[in-house]
Amino acid sequence: MRAYERLLNYVKVYTTSDEEGKQTPSTMRQFDLSNMLAEEMKAMGMEGVSVDEHAYVYGFVPASAGMEDKECIGLIAHIDTAPDFSGENINPQIIENYDGGEVKLGESGRVLSPDKFPELSEMKGKTLICTDGTTLLGADDKAGIAEILTACERVMNENRPHGRIAVCFTPDEEIGHGADLLDIEKMGADFAYTMDGGELPELSYETFNAAGAEFEVNGFNVHPGSAKNVMINASLVAMEINAMLPAGDVPSKTENYEGFFHLCEMQGNVEKAVLKYIIRDHDKQNFAARENCMRHIEKLINEKYGEGTAKLTIKEQYSNMADCIRKRMDIVELAKNAIEKAGITPNIQPIRGGTDGANLSQKGLLCPNLGTGGYSFHGPYEHICVEDMDGAVEIILNMIEGIVS
Repeated sequence: MRAYERLLNYVKVYTTSDEEGKQTPSTMRQFDLSNMLAEEMKAMGMEGVSVDEHAYVYGFVPASAGMEDKECIGLIAHIDTAPDFSGENINPQIIENYDGGEVKLGESGRVLSPDKFPELSEMKGKTLICTDGTTLLGADDKAGIAEILTACERVMNENRPHGRIAVCFTPDEEIGHGADLLDIEKMGADFAYTMDGGELPELSYETFNAAGAEFEVNGFNVHPGSAKNVMINASLVAMEINAMLPAGDVPSKTENYEGFFHLCEMQGNVEKAVLKYIIRDHDKQNFAARENCMRHIEKLINEKYGEGTAKLTIKEQYSNMADCIRKRMDIVELAKNAIEKAGITPNIQPIRGGTDGANLSQKGLLCPNLGTGGYSFHGPYEHICVEDMDGAVEIILNMIEGIVS
């Protein structure tokens, strides 16, 4: 079975996670895909397949004869899809021999255009998979799952020499908790890779430092006719708070190693308002400065309007994994060589986001990230092509071969 065929099966399963969930997994529907994958892995002949009480899926390919002393590679992807856009009732569009032009996304009124997504011009003649414009696709990260299992199946069916291969599929990566309960000891890998990146040549071992921040703003509501010097409009104060942040430090105006403040959500009235942000920066000192900037804003607002007007809560999410992985750059080189062997020029770049690998690297399981071939994740313009998924499988196989050669 080719990787794209698996992807088309997996996207049928509704697995969106929930930021407000109080347990792991945050949505019980994630078990539907976990159990489905476990059955598939058993049927393939993988050993030690299990689904734990938190929807983590484990499975292993034992080392081939004479390769038992080789290092164990771990391969990781996540089962949940992002809560940013609908992940239910996904209806993939399959376009064979894509002509490189605009693609009408069903009857949604949305169009996948090379003007907005220039990578489409490189997909001309390939088989494109996209959405009908009403949901995301789910290639993030069901493409990664499909590529990992397809590579494992080929290793076993083609009797390729290999060391032990440890596989784990995680819940809740999209809400920052995918690595929280992964049993590193049970997995038993010497190092690992997340198949959770974008374009096929992508190889990343640097992530943002990341935190979530929430301002709770408490106003004072009186009749507007007698409000002078009395009313504190929480919504206006919230606007004031946002205006105190650097206007250029937002996702739409930053790239590469540039960090940002991202206002994800706001709601409010006169009496109460809430602002929810994510804070991102690759540099630790700059990241700390961003958090301190928000703390200073809280202080200034409370000095101006009274103590308790603004309450800031910051929750750390993950750290830049580069500091850990630099201790073993050979695993980056292994992946780089595997990409080159597939006839592709590696694109080594920082992730402007995070993966399970960030937290796993901090916990001791070094875990760079590789591209799956997908683009425009988390929304209706998400797309991937069949041939790039095949390429990702080849890269995994080349890494497995590189360990034993």
